[in-house]
Amino acid sequence: MRLLTARLSTKRRSPIAGLVVVLLGLLLTGGGYALLSPASAQSGTASQSTVQQGRQLFLVGCSSCHGEHGEGIVTKRGTQYGPPLAGVGAAAVDFQVGTGRMPMARPGAQAQKKKVLYNDQEISALAAYVASLAPGPAIPDPSTYNTTNVDTQSIVRGGEFFRTNCTACHNFAAAGGALPGGKYAPSLHGVSNKHIYEALLTGPQQMPVFSDGVLQPSEKRDIIAYLNSVMANPDYGGAELGSAGPVSEGLFAWLIGIGACVGFAIWIASHSTRSTRSTRSRKGASA
Repeated sequence: MRLLTARLSTKRRSPIAGLVVVLLGLLLTGGGYALLSPASAQSGTASQSTVQQGRQLFLVGCSSCHGEHGEGIVTKRGTQYGPPLAGVGAAAVDFQVGTGRMPMARPGAQAQKKKVLYNDQEISALAAYVASLAPGPAIPDPSTYNTTNVDTQSIVRGGEFFRTNCTACHNFAAAGGALPGGKYAPSLHGVSNKHIYEALLTGPQQMPVFSDGVLQPSEKRDIIAYLNSVMANPDYGGAELGSAGPVSEGLFAWLIGIGACVGFAIWIASHSTRSTRSTRSRKGASA
């Protein structure tokens, strides 16, 4: 027993033993990260040719703001001219480019939705390249945002979450609203299921991120189903006036309602019989 202990003690003092311990530690750390990392943190399975095509498109249309390697560009004032893109994932690219928000014509308070400049294949290539920079949220599978078979109970749950967490910015009817600093929450009318899901997943601009760890994919689908039900419902109360609430309704009442009453009163007064001094004098003389 003493002989065996002495041999083990001798081996532990060997320089190779330290290297073996370091290698084992690295293997255990890497394996643990691979097992415990979120499922959404995927770099994608795009081919090298697709990634290379995305790289070429990125250099032409995106590198002037985001840097040649997506590292971001800092201005002389210390602010971000274009933020770094490592880790934003393919879903963020698919949303920003797929809605025309990127590339921006010029830096501003907020990227606005406009005409899409790239086709679907080019958007996929750009997303693949950005996803290759670092793991991030992947483009969601269509089954995750398909609301065809969603039941009424799921729509109710989606409505509860939307009214609690989203109406402060997007309005109770998802019509959008103003925010400080020249920013705004865009209207959700006409936005596709895919882009709503990606916005929840990535949190574009000032919107908070509702990752799969915060909000499960089924819960995101419930919110989308609720928004679709809102868009499909007719306006039983009459004209929606943009669904902007009491501001637009009060303005309409003052300009149209009261304005019409005042105009009608003026019209009545201008067309009524008027008595003049000469008319009253002739009537007094004949009497």
